[in-house]
Parts: sequence; structure tokens; C-alpha cells
Amino acid sequence: MTALEGVKVICVGQFYFAPYCTMLMARLGADVIKIESPEGDPYRRLPAVDEDGTPYQFRFLNSGKRTIRLDLKNPAGQEVLRDLVRNADVVVQNLSPGAMDRFGLGYEQLSEVNPRLIMASGTGFGSFGPYAGESAMDLTIQARTAIMSTTGFEDGVPVRTGPSVVDFMAGTHILAGVLAALFQRTRTGRGQHVEVALQDAILPSLTSNIAGLLSAGIASHERTGNRHGGMAVAPYNAYPAADGWVTVLCPTDAHWQRLRALMHDPVADDPRFATMTGRCDHMDEVDAVVGRWTRTWTKDDLARTLKDLKIPCAPVVTLPELLEDPHVRARGVLRTVTDEKGSFVTLGSPLHLSDSPMVDPTRSGGLGEHTDAVLSEELGMSADQIAKLRDAGVI
Repeated sequence: MTALEGVKVICVGQFYFAPYCTMLMARLGADVIKIESPEGDPYRRLPAVDEDGTPYQFRFLNSGKRTIRLDLKNPAGQEVLRDLVRNADVVVQNLSPGAMDRFGLGYEQLSEVNPRLIMASGTGFGSFGPYAGESAMDLTIQARTAIMSTTGFEDGVPVRTGPSVVDFMAGTHILAGVLAALFQRTRTGRGQHVEVALQDAILPSLTSNIAGLLSAGIASHERTGNRHGGMAVAPYNAYPAADGWVTVLCPTDAHWQRLRALMHDPVADDPRFATMTGRCDHMDEVDAVVGRWTRTWTKDDLARTLKDLKIPCAPVVTLPELLEDPHVRARGVLRTVTDEKGSFVTLGSPLHLSDSPMVDPTRSGGLGEHTDAVLSEELGMSADQIAKLRDAGVI
């Protein structure tokens, strides 16, 4: 059986955060119903679309879910959601702060309908603290939480990270909270409210940077480029190769000695470089030695050579190279799936359980595609009842 077989999940969310959490739950076997507003998830309207007109971002995060079009601003739509909640295990939502409470669909109200319900809420800054209630997106959280001020090079402008790290780290954190709450419910019989703030979820990733600040004080380097965030490891950088770039780091003196012996460069024998402290005090010189040597190698040959010596190293791959990477394909986190409509690319799951098979992703549904089936199967509504809701603009 799958890990979450029989678990019913309702996703009231858009963009990346809640959809990613519930996508993972769907891959673990949960039955996920995605609630969309009448105009649909904003990511349905992005320009990068696949062969059947579905934006890739929407497909990646919403395949394997049933989709309902429901107006939660309408009292009748709110009542439909309450009815769905009666038999649900989890609601994951990331609407604007306070929206669910304004709709009468907050945790206190929904737990009266279903005391076993676990509700997971994701917001930028959480429900308490000076910034509580402020709206947020991945970019604004990166700005507020020093991600941007620690990304890029010292003499450059602040830079956002390439990937949307805030949304996806927060989505993973909220999944952990939901799974913990499900486990606790097996002992108490009660549900609870799980809260994750995007700022809280990303802040621990600054551990090295904060350690560097606490150690060096105001003299610490905020933006360290490709060097260690706390400027406490050297060499630690992306170095030029004959055909691109390669990352090399020596987390211990033993790693450095093996690299030094391989480079055969007299400058590397400088006694100032013998210890980590010495190398960190002379990073520019250490990087010059390593970079002078790496540029004589192709990135793949160098990665293989250093791997044999157990020196941490990896080629800097491009996006096209990543999509063709045999290990990525073998792991299945990026999947090509074939159905009656043809082939499509979507996300698998990074979660692998030895006794719980992953559910194969299915094509994401069209806006409101499963509305009639869900209302009929889950709530026992007749065709006439569903037609009245549609005529009223509720669905």
C-alpha cells in the first residue's frame, strides 16, 4: 500500500507553496482535491505552455490531483467546502493572510465541522510577530530574510537565488508538520492547526552566514559569491575549467593535502596554506592556485579524478545538461509520462519509501474538470443540485 492511502487532502492554494506540499502528498498516495477560484490558479495563465496548452509550472505542481472550480467568496461555495471538510483529513491553504477566517473557513470554524481535521496554513510571516498579516512572495521573503543580501558577489548588487528556494523549502516544512500531526492524531484522535511562515522556513539555511557574522562581527562578508557563506572553508569556490566551471572544496586539511599533491604547484606548498585558518586568511591566493590548475581540465574529467580521491567536487551543469542527466532520470524526480493523450514531463517525488510505492503522476486536470465528479462522489449531489450551483456561479 502507499504511505498515505485513504488520506483525503484539500488544497486551497496557488503558486508554489501549498501546491508543492500537496503534490508530494499525492505522490505518497493521498487523494488530493485542488480548489480553484472561478478564474483559476494564476499559474494557469503563464506563457510557457506545453503541447496541450498547460503551463509547465502548473503541470509540475498539480498533476495527480482532482480539480474543482469553487467560489469561496460566495456563501454557497463556503458551504460546499465545509461539506467536503467533513470527510477530509487535511486542508492545506496559502491564501492571503486572514482570507480563510474572513470566509468563515478558518481552523476554529472548520474544526467544529470535523474535530479530526488537520489544517496547514502557510503565510509569509505567520500569525504572530510584528510582520504578521503582511503579504509575501518568494522574492519579498528573500529580500526580508537576508537571502538576497548574502547572494551574489561583494562588489555587486543583491541577487535573488536562481530557484524559488523559499516556496519549496516552506512547502517541505509544512509537509513535515502535516505528517507529524497525522501521526499524533493516531494517538489523540484530534486534529490541529499546523503553521509555517516562509521566513521561518528559509532562515535556518543562513546558518553558515550567521555563524560568520557572530564570529567576525561587523567585519564579516555578507555576500561571498561562490565562497563559503561563513568564509570558514578554503578552497571553496567555482573554478574555471576548459569547458565551463567546476566546484571544488576542501572541508578538512586532509582534503587539501590530497589536492595539493595532485596539483604539483610549488605555490600550493606554501606553509601558510597548511591549515584551514591559514587558507581562509589567504583565500585569493588559494583560489588563484586552484583556478590555474582546474582550467587545464574538462569539468567532467576533473570531477571524476577528484571523486576517486574523495575530494568534494562537481561540474557546474547547465539546465539543458540537467534535463539529460542520467542520474536525474534514474531517480525519477523529473518524469516523462505517457497517457492516452501522449507524453508529458512532470515532477515525480524526492521521497522514496522502501515499503510504500510512489504513485505515478497523471496529467493535471483542466480548470474545474473534476467538479461534477467530486460533488457527486464525495457529497452525493444530484445532477440538478450541481446544475443549480453552476447557474449561481458557485462552481
